[in-house]
Amino acid sequence: MVTLQLVGSLRKELADSLSTCRVLVVGAGGIGCELLKNVVLTGFKNIEVIDLDIIDVSNLNRQFLFQKKHVGKSKAQVAKETVLQFCPTANITAYHDSIMNPDYNVEFFRNFMLVMNALDNRVARNHVNRMCLAADIPLIESGTAGYLGQVTVIKKGLTECYECQPKPTQKTFPGCTIRNTPSEPIHCIVWAKYLFNQLFGEEDADQEVSPDTADPESCVLWDGDIKRVSTKDWARSTGYDPVKLFNKLFKDDIQYLLTMDKLWKKRKAPLPLDWLEHQKLTCPQGVTGTGLKDQQVLGVAGYCQLFSRSVETLHFMLVDKGDGAEELIWMGNCDDPPAMDFVTAAANLRMYIFSMNMKSRFDIKSMAGNIIPAIATTNAVIAGLIVLEALKILSGDVKQCRTIFLNKQPNPRKKLLVPCALDPPSANCYVCASKPEVTVKLNVHKTLVLALQDKILKEKFGMVAPDVQIEDGKGTILISSEEGETEANNCKFLSDFAIRNGSRLQVDDFLQDYTLLVNVIHCENLEKDVEFEVVGDAPDKAPTRSQEEGKNVANGNKDSSEPSTSSEAPAEQNDILLVDSDEEAPSSSTMAVSMESGGHKRKLHDAETGEASAKRQHLSQPSADDDNDIIALD
Repeated sequence: MVTLQLVGSLRKELADSLSTCRVLVVGAGGIGCELLKNVVLTGFKNIEVIDLDIIDVSNLNRQFLFQKKHVGKSKAQVAKETVLQFCPTANITAYHDSIMNPDYNVEFFRNFMLVMNALDNRVARNHVNRMCLAADIPLIESGTAGYLGQVTVIKKGLTECYECQPKPTQKTFPGCTIRNTPSEPIHCIVWAKYLFNQLFGEEDADQEVSPDTADPESCVLWDGDIKRVSTKDWARSTGYDPVKLFNKLFKDDIQYLLTMDKLWKKRKAPLPLDWLEHQKLTCPQGVTGTGLKDQQVLGVAGYCQLFSRSVETLHFMLVDKGDGAEELIWMGNCDDPPAMDFVTAAANLRMYIFSMNMKSRFDIKSMAGNIIPAIATTNAVIAGLIVLEALKILSGDVKQCRTIFLNKQPNPRKKLLVPCALDPPSANCYVCASKPEVTVKLNVHKTLVLALQDKILKEKFGMVAPDVQIEDGKGTILISSEEGETEANNCKFLSDFAIRNGSRLQVDDFLQDYTLLVNVIHCENLEKDVEFEVVGDAPDKAPTRSQEEGKNVANGNKDSSEPSTSSEAPAEQNDILLVDSDEEAPSSSTMAVSMESGGHKRKLHDAETGEASAKRQHLSQPSADDDNDIIALD
């Protein structure tokens, strides 16, 4: 095969740099495939790529490095083999692994001159962000959401890091609302997703779907001697009989809810469904909507039948996995039709019971997984922009790097690509500030050490293996990342270790080379269903340079006294922002921009959570009905 490569367009010094530098590509999916093709054709010779995923049939329409014969194989390995056909002289190493594996520590990252992210989840993005800060290696972050895309450069001490700006977290709802008193379609969809996990996936006590007998609005109390059986165990005992499942979920449980008289004094009471009654209808009734099948809303009988078929299919899939694997994984998209059928049917039946308008499969898919269609062209454009920013970095022109936004529609100057100047690090970032510090409000008498570790340090603050020492003058070790050292503490409350209002905890994650000081505020009156609250993302005042000298506890490279560049809240995917000017603009977190095509401001939705981004605003785009329009430029 003829080797194709970009030659003659780059000055010799830059071309030589490309051929000798080592770069890491994290992710070999939609953006990753395009990016790997681009880097070898640009002249990069020493490339390492890591991806944990295997190839699925649904990937083949846009991840062009893969073919049907590759389904079930490692994305990273197949991507390597295919790209080598473009440039056989390239030295490519592929890892079928998670970038969060402890093997890929700070020393591993220091082997590279540049890291390029092509990820699709916040947890991994946060982790790579911190590793690059610790190793003091430039990171190019990227993301797409339908027609929108974004590329930005993160350099310790010079720019914002990925966590400097808060990302909207996925909206959560009180358990009693989901289980007892749903009032919006999203409540029923969340309930259906929980039900899928309870029946076929990993059981989670926080995702119970049966009526909540502890609801303070309920006047019904359980006899303490009643033995509770898990939803999955009960389903197994019935052989996953669709009729028995239907009658329990949509008839018996609803009838039980009706006995909670207090719940329905100011609410419309639910209407139980009976399987036999709806089987009298020989065909689905009440089909509404036109066009594609996914955009139609079936009648109750139709969703009864869909529920039955999907339960049978999912049970067969569960059995087919064998005794060693007893769980199915919720994918939340069209890659898993039986699961989507189940959630669509269960959610709509519950909506009907609680007197809500039912939704099409298309609508439920969007709400259940915050699904934004992947578009190959968007991935290709973003991958090209990543390489352009990489060339600036390798030329020593980091200050010329930009955050570049790919818009859905051209701005008044008919530009789809809009560059913005990179923002400096945030003084309030609890990842990259010189002395990262946060204040957490909780009840020390009710918060377990395990909850501190899993829900606060790992889930909220994105740590992987935290070690916690109490600043009590004794150096008491509360949590150790070494197996077996502090497990006995897990089921004890923080107050058992004399942690009280004003206590300070020093938390270290040696894998991420990250240190965080946690100030504890004891609070007896947290809101219902709230276990803790972050009162400030960082100290009120950032330490000055003079204060830092001599005793610098900065995260990352210990030789650097510069603040690092990381962001603040965990995020499953990066924010996409639309701006309307082709002039370079400061990407200030308070910048508001307007589009000629709209007449009112709205917040852009986060690509992962569907929640409006708190970072910036722009004027509204045309309706979603215009998503498939072709944009013609002069």
